[in-house]
Amino acid sequence: MIPGLFKKYSLYSRKKRAKIFHSHFNIGPDTTILDLGGGTGNLIDSMIEHKHNVYIADFDKHDLALAKKKGFNIIELDESGRIPIEKNQFDIIFSNSVLEHVTVDKKDVYTITDNKEFYSAAIQRQKLFADEIRAKSDKYYVQTPYKFFILESHSWLPGLIVLLPRKLQIGLINFTNKFWVKQTIPDFNLLTYKEMQALFPDAKIIKEKSVFMVKSLIAIKA
Repeated sequence: MIPGLFKKYSLYSRKKRAKIFHSHFNIGPDTTILDLGGGTGNLIDSMIEHKHNVYIADFDKHDLALAKKKGFNIIELDESGRIPIEKNQFDIIFSNSVLEHVTVDKKDVYTITDNKEFYSAAIQRQKLFADEIRAKSDKYYVQTPYKFFILESHSWLPGLIVLLPRKLQIGLINFTNKFWVKQTIPDFNLLTYKEMQALFPDAKIIKEKSVFMVKSLIAIKA
């Protein structure tokens, strides 16, 4: 029952996000889009009609193979946050629920247990990623979950988990991964409105709301 409810809520959120996206960008059959961290392409596929001009960029080779089978073009990334494209090679750079994961190398996720050390490394790489997006396209859409939403979206645990000391946060996630309906790894650094604004100073920051609370932040430069 719980997974079903979350699935319905996720589909509802996707429809809302698609509406926001299309209200700011005029998407036609010739519009070229780079979906950064797009995985298998499921999300962007549900948001647009034409995919022959959409490129999925990710470092997960398995996901990229699936995206290619669906008819998407693909670009393989590394974990540096660099985007291997030319300036305005694409009309729009699109990124959904990716920025919060651009933090530290996956091999270091469990070894960095100090809050300040993790945040310092994470925000530095997130800034590089944001700067890359701003440098590579005049138009972009970048969404990330809001830090203080009532539900932490990666673990489906109460939002207060983000306030725990990192060592406890890692331990709790490892514990709940054994039985909870949602498994995750503690590689995410969620952002506040002020932090998102600092990363994208030339963008409009939209507060996407759910049940009257800010659920996610979307930086849009159209």
